Formats: sequence, structure tokens, C-alpha cells
Amino acid sequence: PTQVTKAYARNAGFEWGSDAAFDAVDCNTLASGDADVINTTLQLVLPCLDQLKVLVSITDERIPLVPDAPTIGELDPALNLALWNGLFVTKDTPQDVRDKIAAVAEKTMASDRAQAIAKETGALVYWQDADESAARIATDIDTMARIGKLLN
Repeated sequence: PTQVTKAYARNAGFEWGSDAAFDAVDCNTLASGDADVINTTLQLVLPCLDQLKVLVSITDERIPLVPDAPTIGELDPALNLALWNGLFVTKDTPQDVRDKIAAVAEKTMASDRAQAIAKETGALVYWQDADESAARIATDIDTMARIGKLLN
């Protein structure tokens, strides 16, 4: 997220006043005045969300809890990137085992429980199969290469 934020600043023609790392990036970081702008997850600022303005999300689609916040791809298509988590196995994992893991994971992502967590926290909970994930990784690698060139 930090590299995306820095690249956006460069493309948009502005500079950040400073760049500092923090042990925790949550409501207290902003309330204390330690930072004016932070990169963090929505879950870490849920307690004070009503006191914040979310400027952008690094997601594929807008987050329902903050629908007015554009995605980074909306602001700058060259930086279109989404933060995500995945399930990974070693290359020698048998296909039948991979298939079982994928079936359980897909069912879990679609479950009422997972979708309730998504609604409560703003997390985007969805399933992408191995081919979709491989395509995402390839696109993300290209995007990160552009960001790397821009920042060097």
C-alpha cells in the first residue's frame, strides 16, 4: 500500500510532507497527531470510522462501509491494484487434495458467516479459482513493476 500511495502522489503531482513507519496504524495514530494520513486496514479504524475520511481504497471495488471512497484504479488506472489474501500449497500437492481445499474454501467464502463478517468489517470476501488467481498475480506483478520504475 505504501508504494501505491507514493506512486499515486507522483502521478498526481504532489509530494507527501514526510514518510514514517509506525508500530500500529489505527485510530490512535491519527488521534495523537502522529500522522495526518495513514495507510491501514479498515478493520483497524472501525472504532473511529465516523471521525475519518477514507481517501482511497486499494481494492477492486468500492468498500460498502465507505462507498464514497474511490478505488485506486478509479483515480489512476495505471495503479489499479487490490490487496488480497490467498491459499497456497506446495507444487507437489496432489490435484485431488488441491481440489478438496478449493471446494471447502469456495463454500466457506460464500457462507452466510463469511458474508456477515464482510458486511460488518468492510472486508471484501470472495473466491477466485487457481486460474483467476494466477491471472491476478501476473497483473499485479506488472503493476508493481510500473510502480517500481515510477519510484526509482
